[in-house]
Amino acid sequence: MHDAREQTAHRGSFRPGRSRTIDSGPDPDERLARPLPEAVRQHVVEAAAELIGALPPDEVPVPLRPFARFERRKRAKFAAQHIAALLEKDEAFRRRVAEPLRAGQAELAEALEAGQVPPAADPVRVAALAYLLRPDGWTRQVEAAREDLERSATASEEAAAERRVAALREELAAVRATRSAEADKLRAELREAKAEIADLRRKLHEARAKARTVREHAEATVAAAERRLAAALESAAADSKELRRLRARLGQAEANAEAARRAAREGRNIDDVRLRMLLDALVDAAQGVRRELALPSTIGRPADAVGGVAPDRQALRALPGRSLSDDDPQLLDRLLTLPQVHLVVDGYNVTKTGYGELPLSDQRIRLLSGLGGLAAQTRAEVTCVFDGADLDAPVAINPPRGVRVLFSRPGQTADELIGELVRAEPSGRAIVVVSSDREVADAARRAGARPAPSTLLLRRLGRS
Repeated sequence: MHDAREQTAHRGSFRPGRSRTIDSGPDPDERLARPLPEAVRQHVVEAAAELIGALPPDEVPVPLRPFARFERRKRAKFAAQHIAALLEKDEAFRRRVAEPLRAGQAELAEALEAGQVPPAADPVRVAALAYLLRPDGWTRQVEAAREDLERSATASEEAAAERRVAALREELAAVRATRSAEADKLRAELREAKAEIADLRRKLHEARAKARTVREHAEATVAAAERRLAAALESAAADSKELRRLRARLGQAEANAEAARRAAREGRNIDDVRLRMLLDALVDAAQGVRRELALPSTIGRPADAVGGVAPDRQALRALPGRSLSDDDPQLLDRLLTLPQVHLVVDGYNVTKTGYGELPLSDQRIRLLSGLGGLAAQTRAEVTCVFDGADLDAPVAINPPRGVRVLFSRPGQTADELIGELVRAEPSGRAIVVVSSDREVADAARRAGARPAPSTLLLRRLGRS
């Protein structure tokens, strides 16, 4: 820091080739007209703060004792005001502070006291020693240092100002270049915008022309539609008139038809009487022939001729019965009312659909019990088929009255046995096959039978 000051401060009163001469003659009333320069004051305060730290506690001036234990920099910072005041009024303390500086800068101190200060000397150190040692003319040395520092500060400020001006010029040049580039860019954008506006105007003109054409076409279409509507209204009026005429003719035709039906019913009553007399004669003749030939009262059924394994009627079990709550299966009820209907049931398909968690024997007993009640209610022919391919011996079952029970033979499936039963029936007889197996249902439909799902029979048995 002091080296930088030495390089700049000698431009003032310390000029090369000359020495500063101090007039001889002591002046005890010599005083500074202005306060010490800040740099000189700081140098003097730091020297005093350094001395305070080296003095014994009892030798430290009383006003500065509270700061004696501080670190040197803190002491110089917080005790600066007290040190400056004490240096100004306590000559002994001032000279004691000057002793370390005199010892460290002996040549400068001797030159200062001799009135011959080297031109290249640091003005801050010269002013600090002059203030502390107070040789003759010391105030002029301080003022000279002040002037030198001010000139150095002015020169530094001028150099800084020149640097700022140069930086501002460079910044201005950059701004001008940027502005020129932006202006070029804006001009290009303006040209593009003008071209786009021209294109939009052209498109707008085309759109207006198209809209005008569409509007004219729409007006023409509306006019044509109004003409067609008027024609349609006229046609509707004519059609309404024709409809009223046709309704009158229809009423007359219905009256004539009713008269014809009345006459036909009167003639049909006579024909019905004749037909009933003929049927009664045929029935009486048939009964006479039956008595004359001694024919049995019952005959075998085609299903009795189909081969299958009949169950063993021994080792009978009790038939459990319980009902299930569900909707009424109206479709099955209508099918069972057909004359001479034959109900063929895929046994295990129905039981496994409704209560597959039971053992097979309990499944059979439960299904056959329900089928027995259904046969008694509807008087339909009922055949229940079970798969017997895996059975080693006939199953002990006593079928209910009206229910035929068959097991498939070894090597034969229940589906095949159901197919034989359906094919054995005469063409035209009503046959209902109950199974949820799609193949069984399709085969039954191809053979002329009516398939029904297992759930339909289960719901019907549930309300029996």
